[in-house]
Amino acid sequence: MMSVAAEFTPLNIAVLTLSDTRTPETDTSGDALVELLTDAGHQLAARELIPDDVYRMRAVVSQWIADPGIHAIISTGGTGLTGRDSTPEALIPLFDRVIDGFGETFRQVSYEEIGSSTVQSRAVAGLANRTVVFCLPGSTGACRTGWNRILAEQLDSRHRPCNFVGVTGAGSGHQVHGQHGNG
Repeated sequence: MMSVAAEFTPLNIAVLTLSDTRTPETDTSGDALVELLTDAGHQLAARELIPDDVYRMRAVVSQWIADPGIHAIISTGGTGLTGRDSTPEALIPLFDRVIDGFGETFRQVSYEEIGSSTVQSRAVAGLANRTVVFCLPGSTGACRTGWNRILAEQLDSRHRPCNFVGVTGAGSGHQVHGQHGNG
């Protein structure tokens, strides 16, 4: 029988903003994610702001995935259908497994806020080398929704019946509990 994590396990989380127009001074979505994750007790492991370029995205995320000290990556931007939005195309090939339920759940909770416009979101997530990767839309509101409605719980080792902490390299004694759908 797996043990239950009685205490919080802080994760090292990297934040990647993908934008052709934002600067470090105008990156409100990245700022919001940093604030939310640190307020929750996690550590900011790295932060980058790069243009919507498939190969630069892959390079940065590949480096972070290869770093055993980074447990989770949250990107913001590039998940829409316009211009150079290419985050899913860039990052899905890096995933060992796609976390289908993340995009589905994000669109479900986003529907409550923006209605049918949520169908244009291509928010995705996956697991790569024991690192969970979440790709959120570029708006600050979408980042807050993703964190508050999904990620805050799923990146908390105390959340039941299951969470993502046990699939990361964090807290070697902690396991994911009650995994549904694992064969």
